[in-house]
Amino acid sequence: MPLKKTQSVLFVASECFPLIKTGGLADVVGALPIALAHAGTNVTVFLPGFPKVLAGIESARTLAKIKTSDGPPAKLISGTTASGLNIIALDAPQYFDIEGNPYLDDTGNDRPDNGAKYAYFSKVAADVALGKIGRKKYDILHAHDWQAGLCAAYVKASGTTKLRTILTIHNLAFQGRFPKFLMASLGLPTSYYSRNGLEYWDQVSFLKAGIMYSDHITTVSPTYALEIQSDDGGMGFGGLLRARSQSISGLLNGIDLDVWNPETDPEIYKSYSAENPKGKAGNKSALQKALKLRPDAKAPLFTVISRLTTQKGLDLLADMTDFIVAEGGQIALLGSGDSAIEDAFNAAAKKHPTEISVTIGYDEPLAHQLQAGADAIFIPSRFEPCGLTQLCAMRYGTVPIVGRVGGLNDTVIDASPMALANGAATGVQFAPVNAHMLYSAISRAFDLYSNPAQWNQIVTNCLNQNVGWETSAADYRDLYASL
Repeated sequence: MPLKKTQSVLFVASECFPLIKTGGLADVVGALPIALAHAGTNVTVFLPGFPKVLAGIESARTLAKIKTSDGPPAKLISGTTASGLNIIALDAPQYFDIEGNPYLDDTGNDRPDNGAKYAYFSKVAADVALGKIGRKKYDILHAHDWQAGLCAAYVKASGTTKLRTILTIHNLAFQGRFPKFLMASLGLPTSYYSRNGLEYWDQVSFLKAGIMYSDHITTVSPTYALEIQSDDGGMGFGGLLRARSQSISGLLNGIDLDVWNPETDPEIYKSYSAENPKGKAGNKSALQKALKLRPDAKAPLFTVISRLTTQKGLDLLADMTDFIVAEGGQIALLGSGDSAIEDAFNAAAKKHPTEISVTIGYDEPLAHQLQAGADAIFIPSRFEPCGLTQLCAMRYGTVPIVGRVGGLNDTVIDASPMALANGAATGVQFAPVNAHMLYSAISRAFDLYSNPAQWNQIVTNCLNQNVGWETSAADYRDLYASL
């Protein structure tokens, strides 16, 4: 049935670019609502009132005040972002007046109040969507990941059937698991603590709440939607998700084509496009100079922009650095994560200071410069729900070398003989994800790079890929209409 333009959707998420970001969730929540607005859907994003969020809201006003049991009244602050995104922030200083990582403390451990914090966040979000707080009722509550997983339980407990709920699983590995004593403070019926509810191995799982009580579940790629229904990929929830298979959709993520645009990007050294790609070479030479790498236009420059974890397969890549340098390649890495992997790459950079650059942390301008200046990017993930890095890479003509999993499988066309012959290849895939197959993929990349005509065709294919949100926004619009 046709979607009414007045249909309203409340996104509920813990982060949103450019207000606050720790990963790809923020990019999705910051870009998809704008694409949906262009498709005729009215979206408001509900966020925790972290200091950076409150500081970034334009035309801010107090929408409502909410009594709390353990502190001053909370407030709902409404406004917009510079890009025109509608925002409601929950200003509850006792929970959200924190700097740094929203989930981890300074020692890298989970913040001890995460359970209470995101339960309160989800309860208020559900009440806003139901029209109990504020001035508006919504048609759809669209929750993202475990931090908003309880929303569906609160909506279910309200008894309404008018407000429909969707859970998007961005990464099943993060399940929002807390001690069962938290259940007593959630304000949900005691019957909800059961095998068919929130209970999970004698704990409470916020993600399971979303899985059990949402009207529909989406994941961020078709392949990942299948993987999470398997015993291996389901991470304990495979059976639950198989039982809900008729209510699961895999809808690919996109990227914001205004933020990631080599033709207009203010962060990169030289602009370029698919029609005029010459500027990419200038970005490479400028990047080599900035990172103190040996200036060599012919040396293939590989980049890594990632969390440095075993999930991302970077323990495998850390063992390949000598081989890459011996073959004439260079590496420019940006990321942070497991200390052992950080140490391995730092040691490689110390051993090969003119061939390997390592920047521990995250730097948004540098991420853009790496995408513009590198020839190829490593994403050897063991699992990858969707991945945005490969989409940004293709937008910048940087060839992805990826594990054949999740969204990487759905978005990168392997440079097989048939794909090369048909002029369709956009990268190098390998499977299974192990050291032997990664070594083989790197060798293939060197061989492809040694044939300039072949490599340039792959780069051109990347630059011409449609990696925006238009198609997926239309799919979400249709999904909303079907509920």
